[in-house]
Amino acid sequence: MQYRELGKTGLKVSNIGFGAIKLPDVSEEQAYETLNYALDQGINFIDTARNYNDSEHKIGLVLKERRDDCYIATKTGSRDADGAMRDLETSLRELQTDRIDIWQLHNVMNWDLWQQVTQPDGALAAARRAREEGMVDHIGISIHRSLRVMREAIRSGEFETIMLLYNPLDEEGVKGGGILDLAEEHDVGVIIMKSLSGGALTLHLNDKEREEKHRTSNGEWFDPVVRGSIRHVLSQPQVDVVIPGMRYVREVRENLPIGDMPPMTDEEEQKLVRDIADLQSTFKYEQDCLRCGYCLSVCPQDIPIPEAFRAEYVYRQYSEDTRDMGIEIYESLEVSPKECIACESCIEECPAGIPIPERLEEVVALFEGIIQER
Repeated sequence: MQYRELGKTGLKVSNIGFGAIKLPDVSEEQAYETLNYALDQGINFIDTARNYNDSEHKIGLVLKERRDDCYIATKTGSRDADGAMRDLETSLRELQTDRIDIWQLHNVMNWDLWQQVTQPDGALAAARRAREEGMVDHIGISIHRSLRVMREAIRSGEFETIMLLYNPLDEEGVKGGGILDLAEEHDVGVIIMKSLSGGALTLHLNDKEREEKHRTSNGEWFDPVVRGSIRHVLSQPQVDVVIPGMRYVREVRENLPIGDMPPMTDEEEQKLVRDIADLQSTFKYEQDCLRCGYCLSVCPQDIPIPEAFRAEYVYRQYSEDTRDMGIEIYESLEVSPKECIACESCIEECPAGIPIPERLEEVVALFEGIIQER
């Protein structure tokens, strides 16, 4: 097991962490077995949240016996100080501990929520108070979608860790948008969630197919898309820990070897892109662009094609209150998709087979219509 410094927290965490979001799917006995196995193998970082149903309770059954064997990170979804403190008291009780190593403000996904949690009686004030009183050692934040909020949180100096959605598809643009680099610059620890795009980055093989394919020399089965996706995340030097959701010992066993693998080579990255393309699937937010960037090398107009598509995904698939983000992404493109000359060079390079010029026309029609109606 490899360990990495988690930003400026001073914590040295296993690069493979335990994402506990799926523990409500299994019994207390199964969760107990899986968590203990993970700790026995050297995983020392467990992430959960107050709103992950009974996840904290199940973790608490292990923590009461092995508190010093791991760091525990949990989250509050409350936006005000009073609600956050109530959440913390519940988390401490359920986890059967007197302190939280990292307490995170959960899913601050737009500017309005950012303003709520940072006002004088917001959740951040509760986090500061809890740290002063010794209930919390470090303060973190998890953010979806809004690069603006991510940048503000990192630059604020208030947070020692940030949890981001990242995988080979870079669905929220945290690598392409410079968020990973900014976090590293400010020594903010980077925790990565959704490394498998919520379970979409997997072959979905049945038991018979597992028996026939993808076995290691010692007979263990593995999914090459899962392995490649997590390894891709850990190949980013800014990432400190990735937290795939796990329920069973076999899932821990499958993920463990990835933590000891070297960074991916260019050839391995290219194979992973092809493997993901072969899934012939859409992913989180109905994304079909693989964000591999192959199209960029042949576009004579230098159109940022993946970002143009991301603007559309954000607008069409996110919640109502984040549509402005899609418009913001579109308007910030350095070269407008209107400049496409339909040369079709990009189609030849696209592993997903997307009819890119046709799709760019749709993007332009969507956003130019919105802009004209303003």
